[in-house]
Amino acid sequence: MKINFLLLFLVAGLFFSCSSDSDDDNSNEDSIVGVWQAYELKVNNDTASDDEKNVRDLLAFLTAKECYVLSFDFKQDLTVIIENSIQYLEINLNSEGNGFDIPCPTEKDTETTVYVYADGKLTYTDEDLQEISVDVTIDGDTMTVDAADLDIPNLNAGGQLIFKRK
Repeated sequence: MKINFLLLFLVAGLFFSCSSDSDDDNSNEDSIVGVWQAYELKVNNDTASDDEKNVRDLLAFLTAKECYVLSFDFKQDLTVIIENSIQYLEINLNSEGNGFDIPCPTEKDTETTVYVYADGKLTYTDEDLQEISVDVTIDGDTMTVDAADLDIPNLNAGGQLIFKRK
């Protein structure tokens, strides 16, 4: 009887001492916290304008060189740092004169503001004090937004802008 009581006591002790070490806030793969870099613009080839196709191709060319011209760094304290070097892009002819050379910009504009992210909606205030609100889809380390909704000069073409978490 004493052995059964001791065994029951040990099992109960083990049961209550086991706990989950997972932190739901940090392990949530739908969390927006982190550094997100724009790496692709998805457009419909049948309906996309030439501008949309050009932006898609430009972004693909730059990201292949690991050059990211737009990034969002969402912090736990609900601040976001936006880095944008799109307006500093230079398109030159390559040395052979038969194609383009697009170096990665060394300059960038940096803006820090606050954000709210809830139920797939991201809202932040831009440098002109305009409230920007966009629908966001996050799947693990991939975030998708409508490019036109971001209201970023020279990147406001249609299509879906895809970000990867760094």
